[in-house]
Amino acid sequence: MTLDKDLVAALEKDYKTAPITPQERVMVEYVVKLTKDATKVWKNDIEGLRAAGFDDRGVLQITLIASWFNYINRVADALGVGRE
Repeated sequence: MTLDKDLVAALEKDYKTAPITPQERVMVEYVVKLTKDATKVWKNDIEGLRAAGFDDRGVLQITLIASWFNYINRVADALGVGRE
């Protein structure tokens, strides 16, 4: 979560070139992978998060938050929430 509109715009344009920390980049890459196809998340992805400084609780929180947003967005899409 951020109120920095420039950062949001940079992340939306291309998260790979956005001005974020190395730790944030590892987290975003994990979340993108989880979002695109969670079956492709492997032990080495979790190890990458740990190597970036996230402990088990952090890994769990990242996973739960990303998964919840994926879930709730799919529910909203299916029900037409926000469509005219």
